[in-house]
Amino acid sequence: MSSATTSPTTPAAGRSALADPGYQAYLILRTGFTVAPILFGLDKFANLLADWPAYLAPWIDGLVPGSAQAAMYAVGVVEIAAGIAVALAPRFGGWLVAGWLAGIIVNLLTIPGHYDIALRDFGLLLGAVALARLAQRYHAERQ
Repeated sequence: MSSATTSPTTPAAGRSALADPGYQAYLILRTGFTVAPILFGLDKFANLLADWPAYLAPWIDGLVPGSAQAAMYAVGVVEIAAGIAVALAPRFGGWLVAGWLAGIIVNLLTIPGHYDIALRDFGLLLGAVALARLAQRYHAERQ
């Protein structure tokens, strides 16, 4: 094969990459962990999807200045930034989202009745770690 057919910028190489299940998984995770944090971050300002301040543990609310809603504004900014980080630098952004989810899990485990959501977020954390690991391979190859 000539180098033109193996270059990632050629249509044949693009089709070949899209046929790779690992690359497909990377694209799915990258898209999901870009869009979801941005949308959920924006919703921290509107509270359309949930009453977000209700998900802030009282002990954390006592640590941060201002109201629980003001804390959710800061959370929203961080989540939007995390989504942008995944879009631009998924090897870093995946770990950033995983770390952020770990913090959310700790918060949720300290609120009785939110253990199911903490378990769901643990699954998301695993997905973010998988994204970071897949980006190590696939994002580096596409650069």
